[in-house]
Amino acid sequence: MAISKLTIEEFLSLSKEHPVLDVRSPGEYAHAHIPGAHSFPLFSDEERKVVGTAYKQENKQKAIKLGLEYFGVKMVKMVEEVEQIVASRQPAIGSKENGSPLPANNCLLVHCWRGGMRSTGVAWLLDLYGFKVYTLVGGYKVYRKWVLQQFEKEYPIHILGGYTGSGKTELLQALLKKKQSVIDLEGLAHHKGSAFGSLGQPAQPSQEMFENLLARELKLTDDRGKITESNNCHLSAAIWLEDESQRIGNVNIPTPFFHQMRNKKIYFVNIPFEERLNFIVRNYGAFEKEKLVNAIIRIKKRLGGLETKTAINYLIEDNVKGCFEVLLNYYDKQYLKGLQNREDLASLYNKIEVVTVADETNAMQLLSFVQKEKVI
Repeated sequence: MAISKLTIEEFLSLSKEHPVLDVRSPGEYAHAHIPGAHSFPLFSDEERKVVGTAYKQENKQKAIKLGLEYFGVKMVKMVEEVEQIVASRQPAIGSKENGSPLPANNCLLVHCWRGGMRSTGVAWLLDLYGFKVYTLVGGYKVYRKWVLQQFEKEYPIHILGGYTGSGKTELLQALLKKKQSVIDLEGLAHHKGSAFGSLGQPAQPSQEMFENLLARELKLTDDRGKITESNNCHLSAAIWLEDESQRIGNVNIPTPFFHQMRNKKIYFVNIPFEERLNFIVRNYGAFEKEKLVNAIIRIKKRLGGLETKTAINYLIEDNVKGCFEVLLNYYDKQYLKGLQNREDLASLYNKIEVVTVADETNAMQLLSFVQKEKVI
């Protein structure tokens, strides 16, 4: 067998069917990686540091010798780990003389940081053992260049707007069920966007990982849109996104893409205050008082001293609804301010009057409105 080298487009296309092995160190992988890739480090973080220091302070040959010392004792374990990865994706057939299963589909994609010695070494081992191995020309560095390029492209975006408590996330999920293309930015960010947005959420990804996840979603929805157009399907080519500030917790929507979002039509579901307040109480009222108080304190400067004190006192008195009424009034003002900061808002803004927070009903009403406007 021979090791084949792929461009980033070829690599990502094949990654839909075959496992991707990221042979960078655990720390590099943990910071950010190609979504779906397996962490398959050639060196530990400490070993990588030792090899890198030898390369810089002594020479390439010294670094290679050190690397081979680390690599040699891991070879059998690495091969066995890859067998498990491949076998978990597809049933094995046949057997080798040593009893090891021969995967029915034994293709692997391997990459490191630059497409250099780490991926070459691992690819050599796996190729020698009998796997069909592909490596990425330029490595993860080229992938990151591809990621950033995705945010420069033009997309057929529809923005879903609405005051806090309008159930926009649930509405996006309802749109998805109705064969609309949807990207849940808050879902990718693991954050709901407000001072309370981290409650009940897993740790946020790094900025780099958030960008990787968003680029993948954009590519997937763009591909689905092209398939839809060519097959004349009923799946909408437009991509629905929730109206967001550029910052979602600790991550930021990439600036070129955010600017594009701000210049797209916004479909604002206008739901009565009391309905939204009840929705907020149901979704956030059960969290521990201490966490709610800490979230309120984080917006003290913008909320104001008196309102902050009032909201916290309501919580202490177990008047959760009174607390969130204060906060909802604040967030309504903030959202309206951000909405009015849009350029040419009059031509972008579309209001849909909705009775209550009801995902499926509201999705039908929203799509009916859009179809009448003839924008899908």
